[in-house]
Amino acid sequence: MNGLYLIVDKKQIKIVVAGSYFKRLGGLMFKKNINYGILFPKCRAIHTFLMREAIDVIGIDSNNKIIYKRDNVKPWRIVKVKNKQKKTSILELPKNTCLSFKIGDYLSFEDEDMT
Repeated sequence: MNGLYLIVDKKQIKIVVAGSYFKRLGGLMFKKNINYGILFPKCRAIHTFLMREAIDVIGIDSNNKIIYKRDNVKPWRIVKVKNKQKKTSILELPKNTCLSFKIGDYLSFEDEDMT
């Protein structure tokens, strides 16, 4: 699985799955004008060190249900999703992407090959 798309307010947002060590390590650090998201599978904490702009952060459970949401997380912050499930994942998105999302909503992803 190389990439996914998330539909938000009738727009497609490319989602990169951080499946390798280097993708997890780099994330969105040093990026400007972020126009895609990164999914960190089996992850309960992220940081925004060395980031150039704010991002939205969503924590999802194994069913893609939103269990945590934080808008406009500024650089140099640590975000922890307090959830005991081992299959918790974190989704980093461009700032102001998830204003319409609420905790309890379900996210729907499409495989890149299906678009």
